[in-house]
Amino acid sequence: MVHYKLIYFPLRARAEISRQIFAYAGKDYEEQVVTFEQWPALKNSTPFGQLPVLEVNGKPVGQSYAIARYLAKEFGLAGKNDIEEAEVDALADQFKDYLNEVVPYMSVVAGFKPGDANQLRTDVFVPNFKKHFTFFENILSKSASGFFVGNSLTWVDLLISQHIQDVLEKDLAVVEEFKNVQAHRKKVQNLDRIKQWIAKRPEYPF
Repeated sequence: MVHYKLIYFPLRARAEISRQIFAYAGKDYEEQVVTFEQWPALKNSTPFGQLPVLEVNGKPVGQSYAIARYLAKEFGLAGKNDIEEAEVDALADQFKDYLNEVVPYMSVVAGFKPGDANQLRTDVFVPNFKKHFTFFENILSKSASGFFVGNSLTWVDLLISQHIQDVLEKDLAVVEEFKNVQAHRKKVQNLDRIKQWIAKRPEYPF
């Protein structure tokens, strides 16, 4: 039997996608929560000096998207064939492009860096959110299933729906015009195992 250990800070952030994959698949795993005080002593023991890390029978795997892709393939959430897998990966990479562009805003809102959050919202977050989520909105408008790829859940559905939930908690206005994205978030987060996970997960700040 495979033993999985997920190592991360007391945050949802970059480990939440893996947690939700485990939850949807009904698979057990161990989680090691690393405090910010503990992190400097552990940093050099990780593959890339960052978290999350997933240990698979003791073998460490770094990078949150690599972890998510691995788990999704293991548990049938990566797409049903090669072309679906490519579509899922393309969506995930597009979402990563979006995140990279809004990092200045997110870092200030999260309290990691000083800055004018209101100005960054206007100059950085809103235009980039609208640019990228217009792509996602259009893709969902053509989906008969309500999922991003094919006719069943993939890990990119979990990735994007959780981000929309995070945004809704802080900035409802920016999401209002994206009706398909909002419906998708409700569909995914009302799936039984995801709904149960959200109800019981630790109340981390983000």
